[in-house]
Amino acid sequence: MSQATPELPTWDLDSLFPGLESDLFKNTWKVVAQQLSDLQGFMRAHRLGQEGASTDQNTFWAMVNQLNTFGETLGPLYAYVLMRVDADSSDMAAQARLSELELMYLEYQKLRPRLTRWLSQLDPEAVQAGDYRILIDEAKIQVQHMMSEPEEILASELSLSGGRAWVKLHAHLTSQISAVVGGEVLPITVVRNLAMNPDEAVRQAAYQAEMQAWKANEVALAAALNGYKGEISTLNRKRGWVDDLAPALFENRISHKTLGAMQKVMVDSLPYWRRYFAAKARALGKEKLDWWDLFAPVVLPGNSPRKWDWEQGRQFIIEHLAGFSQADAELAQRAYAQRWMDAPPRKGKVGGAYCTPVGQGRSRILLNHEDSFESISTLAHELGHAYHNHCLREMPYLLRQEPMTLAETASIMNETVIGEAALRVLSPADQLGVLEGGLQSAGQVMVDIHSRLLFEQAVFARRRERELSAEEFCQLMLEAQAQTYGDALATYHPYMWAVKGHYYGTNYYNFPYAFGLLFGLALYKQYREEGEGFVAKYDQLLASVGTYPAEQLAARFGFNLESEGFWQGGITVLVERIEGFEKAVTRI
Repeated sequence: MSQATPELPTWDLDSLFPGLESDLFKNTWKVVAQQLSDLQGFMRAHRLGQEGASTDQNTFWAMVNQLNTFGETLGPLYAYVLMRVDADSSDMAAQARLSELELMYLEYQKLRPRLTRWLSQLDPEAVQAGDYRILIDEAKIQVQHMMSEPEEILASELSLSGGRAWVKLHAHLTSQISAVVGGEVLPITVVRNLAMNPDEAVRQAAYQAEMQAWKANEVALAAALNGYKGEISTLNRKRGWVDDLAPALFENRISHKTLGAMQKVMVDSLPYWRRYFAAKARALGKEKLDWWDLFAPVVLPGNSPRKWDWEQGRQFIIEHLAGFSQADAELAQRAYAQRWMDAPPRKGKVGGAYCTPVGQGRSRILLNHEDSFESISTLAHELGHAYHNHCLREMPYLLRQEPMTLAETASIMNETVIGEAALRVLSPADQLGVLEGGLQSAGQVMVDIHSRLLFEQAVFARRRERELSAEEFCQLMLEAQAQTYGDALATYHPYMWAVKGHYYGTNYYNFPYAFGLLFGLALYKQYREEGEGFVAKYDQLLASVGTYPAEQLAARFGFNLESEGFWQGGITVLVERIEGFEKAVTRI
């Protein structure tokens, strides 16, 4: 069984703050508190959001500068504390500091209703808003979906003991869960990594152990999902949103028509994905795939899946990113050299992977690494986020707040560059594994993420009427998976609602990944057509993701996101890969 190995790096957090008791940490905390006090005083002095408020150009720019300064200081501080908690949920000192920081941030959140109302009253031309126009334009929409100021403040105050508390419960509980596989007690993150084991007996045993682990914790996890979704649905109704999806579309800066066009081509592509699952089943010698086969490696006879150790992955990523963008490769090299990554899976550490900015274009990356190309691809993906943060380094804080839809652009590009490179340079036997691994990942985005959207829609509809039991959550998940995977699978995963933290803390978190994949493939296609000259435009696009709505930004590069034809271009690339896989496995 794959185990966490000592040579996998843990991240360097001391260069950010040398501890919670360090002078730097304490002084930064004081600065954030003072900046918050200054914001509160400025808004009172200028009566922002109240009758007689100052709406002149000087006031606008003074407010923008204060907000940027506050965000620049708070961001690294918050990231540091949260990373301490995510790396070790038993770190009680960090847990306490996180709670205190959330209370401080709550005081900022209380200012948002007045700030939004004030921004909505401004004329972007009169205040010469420039790139900050998006703040005013969005405030004019958001103000239509706000409760009274006392209600908004109360909602913010209650969120810490309501929605945020349920999010914490899910994160902390799932980070502590273990399961027994082959007589060995393993963290749930390690158990889930066994889905990539070449031995079906190991995969099946891990799946069954995982089911038992989720079953044992289903009451608390169902309470967390009920609590979070119930709070959000109530607030959405009070704020006058037409449904629970509408605010997610607003936050992601896309139209309902764009989502509809994308979803239409995704649904139309499902028969192709079922062909892929059928071909993989044949390659594995089975009539149908079981759930525990979705991430199983596919190899030619006489071969075994190639193992990729950390150093091999580092060399491959840097070499082939350099063929795309030297700046991208240099950023990756810096990330390795400066220990931006925390790689080993372990008990107490949250699952999955993410990249978070820590100021000045720097990042930190959390992984649960395993010696496979899939893990190398995941790392390339997260390094894409780090490169995106690097490209945003000269943008002010307020214009670095990209929506989830556009936040996946650089990560998908990196992942695609590395995957395509592997298909060019590896041996035929290893190429098959890379091609199949890429389809595994894309299948999760095109098929599984669509099931997550269906599941979340069903949960919101039911939750408006009453709480749901763990059994009902499982049934809704099975129904959603049946709609997308169809009869291509013999077994499903009823507890995926418990696995994915995406359901807790962010609503409709999942569809932006489909957006990111297809948008990224379209950009990669343009790169192949234009060559090196594309890279400067690509960097400019990455630096602009916080400045324009998605449709407007895409139009600047010749894309119409509300057209099914645009999304079909990305699907076509994936269908070609499925057809290539079908041909390849006929030799097995």
